[in-house]
Amino acid sequence: MKILMVCLGNICRSPLAEGILKEKFKQNGIKGTVDSAGTAAYHAGEKPDPRSIEVARKYGIDIKSQTARKFRIEDFDNFDKIFVMDGENFDNIKLVARNNNDIQKVDLILNQAFPDKNLHVPDPYYGGKDGFENVYNMLDNACDVIVEKIKNNNLL
Repeated sequence: MKILMVCLGNICRSPLAEGILKEKFKQNGIKGTVDSAGTAAYHAGEKPDPRSIEVARKYGIDIKSQTARKFRIEDFDNFDKIFVMDGENFDNIKLVARNNNDIQKVDLILNQAFPDKNLHVPDPYYGGKDGFENVYNMLDNACDVIVEKIKNNNLL
């Protein structure tokens, strides 16, 4: 299973989602790939936001070696599932999709925990530490559901 997490700049939400799911894969003996990207290249080459690094570390997850990158068309070919954090990024990914098969791979990550509700993971960038904590908890919950679906062969 190859999963890509996507937000806008790839320094706050998607690095957390990547780190959380990688840790859950390890804890559950799931073989797979988890990566992250942004729909914009604002922070390409940068490390995650220090607040994301801090909240991940609080829960025993190390994301400080991640590097932001922009989403690429070939990501549709390289990943089985693409989870986006919000509707704006969902729309941005759909705009570059080549066909319906590409679009079928994309979903809002919170639809895993709250099916068909189309809820968004808020961008904590301009907020305080509490926003990062809240985002962590949302993503942790969604990643628990993703792991259960993978274990039950029910993700795709």
